[in-house]
This record gives sequence, structure tokens and C-alpha cells, in this order.
Amino acid sequence: MAAYSLISISTVFHSSPTFSPLSRSPNRKPTLSLSKSPSPSVHKTPRSNPCFPIISLLHHKSHQNQKTLLTQLNSSLPKLISAINPFSSALDSLLVLCTSLALSLSLFIADVDPASAFVVTTPRKLQSDELATVRLFQENTPSVVYITNLAARQDAFTLDVLEVPQGSGSGFVWDKDGHIVTNYHVIRGASDLRVTLADQTTYDAQVVGFDQDKDVAVIRVDAPKDKLRPIPVGVSADLLVGQKVYAIGNPFGLDHTLTTGVISGLRREISSAATGRPIQDVIQTDAAINPGNSGGPLLDSSGNLIGINTAIYSPSGASSGVGFSIPVDTVGGIVEQLVKFGKVTRPILGIKFAPDQSVEQLGVSGVLVLDAPASGPAGKAGLKPTKRDAYGRLVLGDIITSVNGKKVSSGSDLYRVLDQCKVGDKVIVEVLRGDHKEKIPVVLEPKPDES
Repeated sequence: MAAYSLISISTVFHSSPTFSPLSRSPNRKPTLSLSKSPSPSVHKTPRSNPCFPIISLLHHKSHQNQKTLLTQLNSSLPKLISAINPFSSALDSLLVLCTSLALSLSLFIADVDPASAFVVTTPRKLQSDELATVRLFQENTPSVVYITNLAARQDAFTLDVLEVPQGSGSGFVWDKDGHIVTNYHVIRGASDLRVTLADQTTYDAQVVGFDQDKDVAVIRVDAPKDKLRPIPVGVSADLLVGQKVYAIGNPFGLDHTLTTGVISGLRREISSAATGRPIQDVIQTDAAINPGNSGGPLLDSSGNLIGINTAIYSPSGASSGVGFSIPVDTVGGIVEQLVKFGKVTRPILGIKFAPDQSVEQLGVSGVLVLDAPASGPAGKAGLKPTKRDAYGRLVLGDIITSVNGKKVSSGSDLYRVLDQCKVGDKVIVEVLRGDHKEKIPVVLEPKPDES
């Protein structure tokens, strides 16, 4: 590309017996010429001009080595001084000398890229939506942490017990007390946990509690409160398909990353990775959720938490654009119980039931009771399990068809109804016993390990 270059700056002097650099003459005018050429050229300058070395130094600054130019300048100073009219004042000579030295010093100190010496760079301009995304990432990154799961392993040769990283994930600061919320599968099987904050400081973490059924866990770090920035909590009940969402996490152990997308579905249902129990009202998004994003926050356009990134649907193992997040309305109640009690009190019927496929083969709709321990709520209420008679023939137990008037056709339906109940509630369980139906009241109880 051709560029405008400074060709020559020359001073034209009249032929006169004397020359004073401080004198002014109407016939002496500095000339500046610009030409468009691929390479700069210098016009011939009269030999009588003692300022030509300085002018040449200015012109060739972007094309020659500065040290070479300074050497030429120093060699030309004696000629410059001798060229000054001996009848001029000593003050004029001193002024020219000081100006030359100051110019050479400024050229030596200045570090200007020759290619950009005459280029004016304009500030980067971003669109309003881009600025909003950048601001959202900068404001919420301090709330997102990196979690390392360490497991104890014994060396086969030395028999020494070592802590080996077996996984990693993301999490976010819940409050100033150091509580961190993440997925249960991120911390599962850990002998030790380490949390890295946004400023790259690392702290040991202790498990406060977890809910395997909903894949939610709470851990705690003993970090200064000024380093903890709780994430703003939003609402997931009024979400709409199509609205923008943002996922922040640490995929593959990298630093904080941001992926964007939209809500592509609502009220989805996935199974817990630990227990297989269904998680209802899950948010589906096309924002990329990769390994390491698990436990990280899903934010709306205002920067508020609306879910926890927990899983992707990927038969091939790659991010297929279908990610799932546990809604914050579900997470909020679980976290409150874990922080307060260290556990989640969830009601159960106290039964073991057959797979849904087995019941479908019988031609009925419902949940077949395989076992109902006498110490459990269902056993106390009189529900009958499946057993064999004296001749070894299989005698089917009760088949639950509804709970509190809500139809139950699968195990997921039963879990969904129980999630809306509390410990101590009395529910009416309708069962198919033989060829007739019965309604049996059952008082719900907590799990034995939660009592």
C-alpha cells in the first residue's frame, strides 16, 4: 500500500555575506512537500545548509537504526558549529548546539514503531449488547470458583497414600460465610477438596451437606470476607423460552470462560447421576456446557442466578448444544436446609418398586411394590409387597395407581408427587390389590439416615 511520506524539509537561504539563524527574512520559508510513493525519497539539499543532518535524521527515523543516525548526527555537529558565521553571537551557537543535543536525546529515548509513526488508532467500538455481555462477565466472574476433587490413592510399590486429582468442576459463592454451591457429582468420592477463588488463591474446603437426589452440594471455605462476593440470586419461575442466558465456568481446568445461548426448553426432566431419582422442571439451554462447567452458574441477562449447570445430553460425549440446569427455585430451598441442618429432609413411602417396563408387561399402569419393610411408612400402613407362596408361585404386591388423587403411572410420577409433600404429611395411597382397589392412608417419614 502506498503511503504518504515526508520527503524533505529544507530551508532556503539567500546568498548573503553573513547568516544569522535568529534573523527573519521574508524570503526564507520552510518548505514541506508530500508525495504518494511506495518508498520515501529525499530531495537534494544545498550543501550550504548546515541543518540538513538534523532534518535528515528526522526523515530517516523510521527507516534506519537509531544508533547509526545518532552517530551521523554527532559527526555532523562540528561541521554545523563551524558553518555558523563566526561573526554571530556565541548565544546563537549555543542555542543551535543545545537544540541538536535535545533532539538527539529525544530520538534516543522515544520508542516509536516506524510503521505506526503516522497512524492514528481509533478506540475499539462495541455494540450495546456486547458491552452488556462484557460487563456481565466482569461483574460475576469474582463469584465463580474452581473446585478440585482429590482422592486418596495408595502407591502400589511404596504403599504411600497420595492425594490424586480425580476430577474438577465449578461452583459459586452463596454468602459471605464462605458457603460454595456446586453439583454433588463434582465432590462425590473426594477425600479432600480445594477451592480456587477468582484471585487465584486456594483454600481447603469442607463438605457442609449434599442432596444426591437433586445433585446439589454445599461446601465451605475459610476465606476472608472481602474476597467472597456472593452471586445475585434470581427467580426461575418466570423464565421464557428464547431469552438469553450466560454460563460461566472452568471447562477443562482453564480460567473463567463465558458461553452464551438461549433457553431452548423448560420443565424438562433428567435423572440424578447418583440415585437415578428424577429432577423436575429442569432448564434446557443451548449454551455450551463442557466438562468442568458442572456446578457453575447459569445467569440471565441481568446477571442474576437462574440455575446450576449440571449435565449435557450427548450420546457421543461431546457438547451437542443440549445442556441442562437445575432451576434456582429448586436449589434455593435445598441450600437453605443444607446450610441450616447439613442435610435435606425429604419424605419417603419406604418401598422398593419394580422397573416400569415390568409393570407394562403386566398390562397395568402404576407402581408395583416389591418390598415394604415393616419399619417403614408403607409397611406400617399395611401395603403388601410382592412375594412367593408356599408352592413358589409369584404373588404380586400392591400396585400404586394414585397418591392424593394424582395419577401415578411410573416411578417418576411417584417421586414428583412426593416432592410436593413434607415429612409428617398424611397421604391417601390408592392401590390395585388383586382385582379390586383400596385407599390406604400413609404418614410420610424421612429417610432412616436423615432422622
